[in-house]
Amino acid sequence: MRVGVDVGGTKILAVAVDEGGSVVATVRRATGWGADAVVDGICAAVETVSQGRRPDAIGVGVPGQVAPRGIVRHALNLGIDSLDLAAAVEDRIGARPVVENDVRAAAVGVSALLPEVASLAYLNVGTGVAAGIAQGGMPWRGARGAAGEIGHVSVDPAGPVCPCGQRGCIEALAGGDAVAARWGQAATLPVAEVFEAADAGDPLALSVRADLVRGVAAAVQLLVLTTDVERVVLGGGVANLGERLRRPVRTALRAAASGSVFLASLDLADRVVPVPSDAPIGALGAALLAGAPAAAVPGM
Repeated sequence: MRVGVDVGGTKILAVAVDEGGSVVATVRRATGWGADAVVDGICAAVETVSQGRRPDAIGVGVPGQVAPRGIVRHALNLGIDSLDLAAAVEDRIGARPVVENDVRAAAVGVSALLPEVASLAYLNVGTGVAAGIAQGGMPWRGARGAAGEIGHVSVDPAGPVCPCGQRGCIEALAGGDAVAARWGQAATLPVAEVFEAADAGDPLALSVRADLVRGVAAAVQLLVLTTDVERVVLGGGVANLGERLRRPVRTALRAAASGSVFLASLDLADRVVPVPSDAPIGALGAALLAGAPAAAVPGM
């Protein structure tokens, strides 16, 4: 049995996976704030989902930059500046976990659900925008672990200001926080409200929605042009809009390709697909990574 843990800003989700890769148990709990609380939550989730058994391996997907040997840096939405997460968990439960960036772990989970796809990018459009790239079921990290960090690529120098200091970053156009800030109205689901208001003809909503679609389309084009993955899988909170988002993104990609024989040859719009199910892809991917030898992971 392997255990995978997906650590998010509000919840920790853990799964137990059997030898065949099937999820056999799941537990969800709230995420605490700060290093100690996060480690407490991870260990409690592992102990609960293991049901008294000792896991063969443990994987943890976590936001932020993940350095070799399981050191996590700049996980700001968890209150963590720098933490040797692997060592902290090992001290508590006696087993050293494999630690991976959460979006990259999710890409591995998606890859397991799409075994016929040799290479894919999981484009997470949520509070921010980032991608995880998987090839042959394993993540591509790159030379310094930055592969897929596309949110702060500027695609419009005249676009909205991004907290990173640039203008027109993909995240400033399509990230949930950026959309909510530009919309400027109190709402439980601001992105959904923007789409509803745009359908009703609200000028600001139409502008914000158009930029969101433009940002996602730019991310898809960037991922295909730089990695030539077979599929770009849309996920994350914003992508929960489903076809309301995917349809205009595909339309934007076809429009961009209409004036370029080269882009048309890449079939960009046809490469965009949804997450294939409501499976816990982050935790599943973390569990699968826990059982993979380090040599099997490109860019390790």
